[in-house]
Amino acid sequence: MIIIGAILFVIGLVTGLGFLWTIGIILLVIGVVLWLLGAVGHAVGGRRHYW
Repeated sequence: MIIIGAILFVIGLVTGLGFLWTIGIILLVIGVVLWLLGAVGHAVGGRRHYW
């Protein structure tokens, strides 16, 4: 999710499409939050680790 968010963010910046930029940032934030929750040991979606 982090990689897809980064790709959409960059494409949105390069092409000037605001909705891609916005979706990219949202996916980046969600991906980082899930990654951090998994890294500290909280179960995310029934899994102990989130990759």
